[in-house]
Amino acid sequence: MSETSQLLAAIAGTGRDAVRGGYSRPVFAPAERELLDWCCAELRRRGLEPETDRNGVVWAWWNPGGAPLTGAVVTGSHLDSVPGGGAFDGPLGVASALRAVDLLRQRGVEPARPLGLAVFPEEEGSRFGVACLGSRLLTGAISPERALALTDPDGNTFADVARAAGLDPAGFGRDDEALARIGQFVELHVEQGRGLVDLGAPVAVAGSILGHGRWRFTVHGQGNHAGTTLLEDRRDPLLAASRIVVAAREVAAGHPGTRATVGRFQPVPGGTNVIASRVDLWLDVRHAQDAVTAAVVAEVSRRAAELAAGEGCTVEVREESLSPTVEFDPALARRLRAVLPAAPLLPTGAGHDAGVLAAHVPTAMLFTRNPTGVSHSPEEHCTDEDAELGSVALADVLQDLLLSPA
Repeated sequence: MSETSQLLAAIAGTGRDAVRGGYSRPVFAPAERELLDWCCAELRRRGLEPETDRNGVVWAWWNPGGAPLTGAVVTGSHLDSVPGGGAFDGPLGVASALRAVDLLRQRGVEPARPLGLAVFPEEEGSRFGVACLGSRLLTGAISPERALALTDPDGNTFADVARAAGLDPAGFGRDDEALARIGQFVELHVEQGRGLVDLGAPVAVAGSILGHGRWRFTVHGQGNHAGTTLLEDRRDPLLAASRIVVAAREVAAGHPGTRATVGRFQPVPGGTNVIASRVDLWLDVRHAQDAVTAAVVAEVSRRAAELAAGEGCTVEVREESLSPTVEFDPALARRLRAVLPAAPLLPTGAGHDAGVLAAHVPTAMLFTRNPTGVSHSPEEHCTDEDAELGSVALADVLQDLLLSPA
């Protein structure tokens, strides 16, 4: 077993989901906190002291010369997961960063500038509904007021949960001092598609991230008794919501290249013998052209209003998050490809903290092959050999950047 895989094996039992399969590691929950403890212990084993900033981002610095923490090379990823997710989405990037430090030291590299390792909270948005919440707070892409008021499925606010985790809600918000430390950011991530499988390559350099967002549709009807309410007397929001799901697929099919997904559908109160009074559903839309994303959401919203009215219901639509299409820094991407000439350039439809940071600092990504092409699922995978090849590629890139001035 490679050194990278050994790091991942140490956390293979953390957060296993007996119901969904795979792993459920929501931010600030025990499983995610256990992973963070593991990460901090691994950092300390390497002589790197972790520190948590006011937005909940964990940092550690390799800075042999004691240079000022500005213009540093930074790498890292996240440790939280979607419900029932795979073992590699997030943790592979963290384990590869740790392994890259080991490789650089084995090679006798003496950095000309600091190397930072970062772990971002709530990248998936699986608990509070907004993806990349830590990096959005760091960069000011979301206001602290809005973030702190977000609630999880149990009604807990982000402010309360963060406070319980030892953070001060008053400190959340854009952090220019932390941003100034980052000269270049490189994130390694397991590929969440089959581009590398089809190309027969173990590692790729990212070219872009599709623009994407999440919208919450709330359909209001009338709750009632399943046995005593005649069909013609019903105002059933579940029927309208179901038709909205189908409409989203139909609208997306009319715009080539669009991805539209409803992955969460929540009737209230949710009893088997109860006509729902309300249904919440979340629509995820992605396209390389932001104007197409906006057009798809507008058309789905219009169809949703018609479908809800047809059942005597109403619908509200609220944007929860929106990220424009990201083109990673061209000069940095060229540099990565010069270091890794065999690595293809790939776009991705998945969002990442690197995509949020890209508007503020030169940013790049590496993808490691996923032989199943499946992600956000227990079927997600990365072979022992490819995991190590990804770490080596990351070390090669970091070495090139660290040995040159900022």
